[in-house]
Amino acid sequence: MVSFTHLDESTAEDAWRSAPQWERMRELELPSTARLVVLAAHPDDESLGAGALIARASRLGWPIDVVVATDGEASHPSSPTHKPEQLRARRQAELSAAVTALAPEARITALGLPDGGLPDERRRLRAGIEAAIAAGEPPLLVAPWCRDGHGDHEAIGELAHELAAAHGLRLIEYPIWLWHWAEPDSAEVPWPQLRVLRADDAELVAKRTATGGYVSQTQPLSELPGDEAMLGPGIQRHFDRSEEVYVEHRGALPARFFDEFYDANPDPWGFETRWYEQRKRAATLAALPRPRFAHGLEVGCATGVLTAELATRVDDLLGIDIADDPLDRASRRVTAGNVAFQRFATPQEWPDGEFDLVVLSEVGYYWGDELELGIDRVLASLAPRGVLVACHWRHPVAEYPLSGDEVHDALRRRPELVRTVSHVEEDFLLEVFQRPPAASVARETGLV
Repeated sequence: MVSFTHLDESTAEDAWRSAPQWERMRELELPSTARLVVLAAHPDDESLGAGALIARASRLGWPIDVVVATDGEASHPSSPTHKPEQLRARRQAELSAAVTALAPEARITALGLPDGGLPDERRRLRAGIEAAIAAGEPPLLVAPWCRDGHGDHEAIGELAHELAAAHGLRLIEYPIWLWHWAEPDSAEVPWPQLRVLRADDAELVAKRTATGGYVSQTQPLSELPGDEAMLGPGIQRHFDRSEEVYVEHRGALPARFFDEFYDANPDPWGFETRWYEQRKRAATLAALPRPRFAHGLEVGCATGVLTAELATRVDDLLGIDIADDPLDRASRRVTAGNVAFQRFATPQEWPDGEFDLVVLSEVGYYWGDELELGIDRVLASLAPRGVLVACHWRHPVAEYPLSGDEVHDALRRRPELVRTVSHVEEDFLLEVFQRPPAASVARETGLV
């Protein structure tokens, strides 16, 4: 666990906001309706980390439970003016006012566990959280980040992970102290897993009202040593931003997902039978900006239906996939001498070599948190004048960690790529990217 105190100089908010990764964070996707269970280790965590989300859920009419593990009575252990009982009473009152400002209808459950002692209170903590989970429909679970560097935050965050897995719940986590002790380039910052919720004006007002009411934490209890503000101006600036940042782990789908898919149906996506797929392949081939390519890589080649058509345009083509069954079918379908197939669990695994054509069709959204790694892999293997073709389904699929739009948003953000073709339909996105400087087909062929 990292070592820090609230008296340390906080990392400047400007340093976070100017980090290149900040602009690359993906949006937090929320369902149209849900029940929200927000966990907090101490009064104020819920408002600092998830105040805007609570306010939005309230406006949408979602049922909301706020479960606060401790009363925060140990926030000033050396205070010469406040005993723990006095701090407990103050923070309970602040909690009630804060949650009312965010969501007047929300139900508060205060477990009253020892402040600073949550690692030793797992049984009672678990019981309190499970009671909130069982009080209604399966909720969206929101908890302090399990690697926040504070023992209480990590204890409740780790337990949230266990319970989310046990009950099949979606979990998002909010960092509190990360913004204080880490730097943007710290290895501990989980940039690929960060999701951003952009608060509107009403949500921001509600959050600022809630956090501003925690006077026992944002202002000194007195001028005496031991009564210093727990949340100094530098720390407070991290929570005055119009964005709330959450950690959500959505890993790449494992090989067994695809093995089971193909066990149930040898052509699960209808590549061989659907006009939709036939038309999309024709659009993909038509979007290629050159008549021929020397070396091509098709990532996620599946059963080789598109591979067979790409082979007529590429001198040396490699098709890769994560599962053995579709690769076997692909190798039987495409027997041309200029085509090879290999198994790779992308993006962690990647073939050697340089390619002047990379085709990323219906695969990027399977990579989840590893999408940026996948794009890095593509760029590392793309020739100086290389072409990347990306095509993805746009409708939501519950099993997929990402949407097609998210994949293409990430590609567009990369300065190493210039988009030269954009074909947008309700059903799919088809885009072509090239290394800068990129030129249109007419310019490359001297027509303009």
